[in-house]
Amino acid sequence: MKIRPYISRDKLELTKLIGHFRVALAKLKGSERELDLKAAEEELEFYLEKKYPTFIAEGDKGNLLGFHVCKIQDKIIWSEFLYVIPEERRKGVASALFEKAESIAVEIGCDTVYNWVHPNNYRSIPFLKKRGYNVLNLIEVCKKRPGEKLTQKIKVGNYEFDY
Repeated sequence: MKIRPYISRDKLELTKLIGHFRVALAKLKGSERELDLKAAEEELEFYLEKKYPTFIAEGDKGNLLGFHVCKIQDKIIWSEFLYVIPEERRKGVASALFEKAESIAVEIGCDTVYNWVHPNNYRSIPFLKKRGYNVLNLIEVCKKRPGEKLTQKIKVGNYEFDY
């Protein structure tokens, strides 16, 4: 496996991965979502237009194993999207992609990568905790979205929210 920047020949395969990533995110929120390759292609075009660093994990046969999209803003690097295909999970692919973001953070003079993580994201939360990341200082509070199923409670300080 190698980690490298996105190149134009990745477009079709990466578009599919982005589509599958969006389906997986919807499931975290208790929603079903159809694979929408047109929306995924538009999303990829947005990343490229904004010049978001986009990294590919490439397998030995040239296939894409995963991707990591970052955003650099005011000398801060944000991990926007990190996805590994299901059959390659727990094999170090996400760690290798994330390490690339951490190395960019060091290059730009930042000592960490910032992350937005959905509280139901049972893969990302332990992954980040294992890497030494903790909750910093921010929670997002909003009304239930149409079609979203609230399945648990989450406690923030003295307050409990449906989630």
